[in-house]
Amino acid sequence: MSTPRPLSLPAIWNMSFGFLGIQFGWGLQMANMSPIYKYLGAADDQIAKLWLAAPLTGFIVQPLIGAMSDRTWGPLGRRRPYFLVGAILSSLALLLMPNSGSLAEWLIPHLPKFYMAAGLLWVLDASINVSMEPFRAFVADKLPEEQRGMGFAMQSFFIGVGAVVAGMMPYMLRNWFQVSSEADGANALPTNVKISFYVGAVAFLSAVLWTVISSKENPPDNLEEFRRKKAESGGLAHLLKEIPDALVHMPGTMRRLALVQFFTWLGLFCMWLHFSNAVPVIFGSNDPSSDLFKRGAEWAGVCYAVKDAVTFLAAFALMAAARRADRRLIHGVCLTVGAIGLLAVGFIHGEEQRYLLLAALALGGVAWASILSMPYAILAGALPSARMGVYMGIFNFFIVLPEILAALFFGPFVKNFLHGNLVHAVMAGGVCMLVAAAALALVPAEGGATKPAAA
Repeated sequence: MSTPRPLSLPAIWNMSFGFLGIQFGWGLQMANMSPIYKYLGAADDQIAKLWLAAPLTGFIVQPLIGAMSDRTWGPLGRRRPYFLVGAILSSLALLLMPNSGSLAEWLIPHLPKFYMAAGLLWVLDASINVSMEPFRAFVADKLPEEQRGMGFAMQSFFIGVGAVVAGMMPYMLRNWFQVSSEADGANALPTNVKISFYVGAVAFLSAVLWTVISSKENPPDNLEEFRRKKAESGGLAHLLKEIPDALVHMPGTMRRLALVQFFTWLGLFCMWLHFSNAVPVIFGSNDPSSDLFKRGAEWAGVCYAVKDAVTFLAAFALMAAARRADRRLIHGVCLTVGAIGLLAVGFIHGEEQRYLLLAALALGGVAWASILSMPYAILAGALPSARMGVYMGIFNFFIVLPEILAALFFGPFVKNFLHGNLVHAVMAGGVCMLVAAAALALVPAEGGATKPAAA
């Protein structure tokens, strides 16, 4: 494809708006799934494995969707068909998730109810990935190099906005709108959590539809040649061959960024797995039936919302900084700030110090804004345009691999080495982020790496 033309700020806004809905789904999932598992009867040391669905689906789905979208062209363009299909499936999964207990009783009565929630998480995560992966390539498709930092930062802005509302939703419904936090029965979800997922389903689909309708895509320079190559290289077998080939020819910049991503997301997964259940422990309860536990779980959602509010505010600063400063330096500073926030959680005690938890997660929001934009802005300039989708999907390997390792081994690690201390588990995430910040020294300066030839 030819070099894209610069776009206006409203056009960049429209093409990124769908991430508002995507992050609404992610935000509900990240802030509520660990407490949901406990509401449905799961033990603390089971929760890490119940999260395994999320990284496994990303590991499989993202590179395949990326490779498929590279070869797609139709009435909705190249990437937008995947936005739309993923949004429809995600919205259905969000509607079903709060009814996991009832579905389990109806379909498989003797199955522990939290397994049904894990199965729906699998469906939800796969569907979100169908929408999300092409959005990364969408920025690289539509924006010239000098605007890509802004494009990815704009995505961070909408991710922050969506996650703020999603994280706050159960708390707002209970405290602002007097929606009950009581469950309908044993091992059922609180009413305010259920309604939050229903709102999320509507928000997800609506935001993605906005981008699909308002943003056009640039067709291939030679559409007939594109279709001929697609016919020659179509089919699942070719897609499965392309992924190993792309791995072999991976650009050097991407190889080094992979190490940064690995430790970054290992740290994030430590937080997502345990922060929502660590806050009730800090408050003084590990009993999911107690009101103190519910207040702690809701406050964890508020903390996530503050983190994401900082994310969209920081996104503006990143848009400006990305045009003037070394993106590696920006990302390293942001990761270090986030690490300090996670480590600080271990020094906060009691519900009366709950506002310090907001400050700790606010520092995480600085890191999150950079994590969602800077690695992709650094990477996009090192990738061949014809394989942008598949490489963006493969880059996801280095997100999901640490998540899979954490899901498989972090439960026993917390139980046997941290003696079940969920607060120390969150602090371990801060250590991983410090390692990721140090690994950025290995990434070559922008413009100093060469791209592989386009396939």
